[in-house]
Amino acid sequence: MIQLHSKALNNWSAIVLAAGSSRRFGEHKLLADLVGEPVLRRTTTAVCAAEFCETIIVVGADYDAVGATLQGLPCRVVHASDWMEGVSASIRVGIQALRHDAEGLFLFLGDMPLAPIGLCDELAELAKRSGYAARPFLDDFPGHPVAFVDTALPDLLALTGDEGAGSILRGIGPKLGYLPTTDEGAILDIDTPSDLARAERLWKSRLTSDMIDSAMSRGDLPRP
Repeated sequence: MIQLHSKALNNWSAIVLAAGSSRRFGEHKLLADLVGEPVLRRTTTAVCAAEFCETIIVVGADYDAVGATLQGLPCRVVHASDWMEGVSASIRVGIQALRHDAEGLFLFLGDMPLAPIGLCDELAELAKRSGYAARPFLDDFPGHPVAFVDTALPDLLALTGDEGAGSILRGIGPKLGYLPTTDEGAILDIDTPSDLARAERLWKSRLTSDMIDSAMSRGDLPRP
């Protein structure tokens, strides 16, 4: 189900923002079960499969419990002690934790386990061509992940309060590249139990599709 990628991403970093308190969900949504594993572990496993030069997970609320779900994965978990100040604090902590001088940075959301990892190569190239950033786009809705070239990092570090990267992207015009996609995972974030149920249906649908593709490649099923 998770696709591995070319070496194009080996000089890009990834940050997964996972510091919220999940007020709308009723419990910690990142710890909720998604087809046998916590939501955040599903997200992080997918991101790690892209083989970025480093993957940082920024955790705030319930740091110990959330961090424990990621044991064994090739990532670093960092604590945003000031996470209650807003998403800008998590972005800042994540960037400050980076150790590599990379071409750019991908921002992922911890509650989007089905974000289209398979688009990352194209997003990285589009961000470089656009000169600032790139993101997927589905039916007029902007999606995730978002790729930023390295020169955008000072702007991200300058964010305050609950300003997310979107506040920057809205003002850069043609420097933001849009990559059209039909992948629903680009806009599916888990905020409510009904969102989780929707994510589970999509996950199982993809798993079934992958199993069929695998069977056809082995010759166990005829190709259409």
